[in-house]
Amino acid sequence: MDTRVRKPWQAPSINTHKVGILNKFGGARHHNVVAEVDGVAVHELVQKFGSPLFVLSERRLRDSMRRLRRAFTTRYPKVRFGWSYKTNYLNAVCNILHQEGSYAEVVSKFEYEKARALGVPGKYILFNGPHKTREALEVAVAEGARIHVDNLDELYMLEEVAKEADRVVEIAIRLNFATGYTDPWSRFGFNLEAGQAMEAARRVAVSSHLKLTGLHSHIGTFVLDVRAYASQVRIMCDFMNAVEAQTGCVIDSLDLGGGFASPNALHGIYLPSEQVVPAPEQYAEAIINELLAATDGREARGLPRPTLILESGRHVIDNSELLITSVVANKRLPDGRRGVVLDAGVNLLFTAFWYNHEVRPTRALTGIPEETVLYGPLCMNIDVVRASIMLPPMNLGEPLVITPAGAYNNTQWMQFIEYRPNVVMVAEDGEVHVIREAEDLAFMNSRDRLPEHLRQPFPHGVVD
Repeated sequence: MDTRVRKPWQAPSINTHKVGILNKFGGARHHNVVAEVDGVAVHELVQKFGSPLFVLSERRLRDSMRRLRRAFTTRYPKVRFGWSYKTNYLNAVCNILHQEGSYAEVVSKFEYEKARALGVPGKYILFNGPHKTREALEVAVAEGARIHVDNLDELYMLEEVAKEADRVVEIAIRLNFATGYTDPWSRFGFNLEAGQAMEAARRVAVSSHLKLTGLHSHIGTFVLDVRAYASQVRIMCDFMNAVEAQTGCVIDSLDLGGGFASPNALHGIYLPSEQVVPAPEQYAEAIINELLAATDGREARGLPRPTLILESGRHVIDNSELLITSVVANKRLPDGRRGVVLDAGVNLLFTAFWYNHEVRPTRALTGIPEETVLYGPLCMNIDVVRASIMLPPMNLGEPLVITPAGAYNNTQWMQFIEYRPNVVMVAEDGEVHVIREAEDLAFMNSRDRLPEHLRQPFPHGVVD
């Protein structure tokens, strides 16, 4: 009697060998299994809170912020961090970072009011952005916020507000310039090369109600070359020296904005992110070395070394949050590739438009991996989570983990076709908290207003 256990039968297949994917000459990057988040099983999270589901790790977020802070403060004594609200303004996220010592960096009346509602005093708010209403400026002046001026119209309006309040308001002006390593963000601030920045500084110098004490610039996003920041510091320090000499002001802070990359994979970059994304210590080394050299001798002239301000968002939060999604359909595409439909698409994962996010199973999958397109659930052709990834066959309901997903997805997500899901946080003690409840019909209808003459329900008036 044959007692041998037979393996499950699998249909034979032929796969074309391609560079960079699984073949007999070598393997692709393995999709490591993610079965738990800080000790909490993924299947338990899905069972309790549903799919799709965003999961934030409090421990990872605090560790990320502490490492960044340590990288800079061990090299330079005067460093201030501002949490970029636009990157992720969930209350739990903001308050964790405020507990870690970060100011609030906001770019709108909405974000300013959100920071104040969380208990952040005005003096700990950095107010950036190209659109600041007069009402918002009046509040910011009254509460002592640090205002970074973007344009001349704003400068004139702020001067009027300060005059009416009978105050002398300390401000920073935003600069834009070419670093030689990044494309200039010339739509923001005053251009340095064209003389706009010096003109604005002179305008502030003759004002009885404004005082220039800071300079701000933001050179880009997901900056992979640390030399860009060294160039930024050098250019800003040269302008600082020039503006002090010409106007008599004293600059006490240099705000470099953000732009540090996260461990994510941009479209078009085929090396693993760990090989192309600089560590926080590399950003710090490039910035601080140039800052120390450029400000050497200031104290001997009776001038302070400026406080360094950083507004890193993506770098801090991205790898601290992930998205759990589940398979809702399998199909075969006309070109032979497998298509998989997920319950989360670009409505929740807006960053899929520029990242190849890591997609990882929650268990070891069996079967032959083949090229797969991951689609979201939306009725739009551009709803593609990953255009190409090697995955084995997956059953309906199979959960997948998409990471990193903490930056910009909870602020740029869309209420389109589907409800937005729960967001939960695994606390440092292992307890799981809902930090944003899933939407439902009552929530969505709460802002609608139906005129009386439209209240007659279906089917009256419908022609068969």
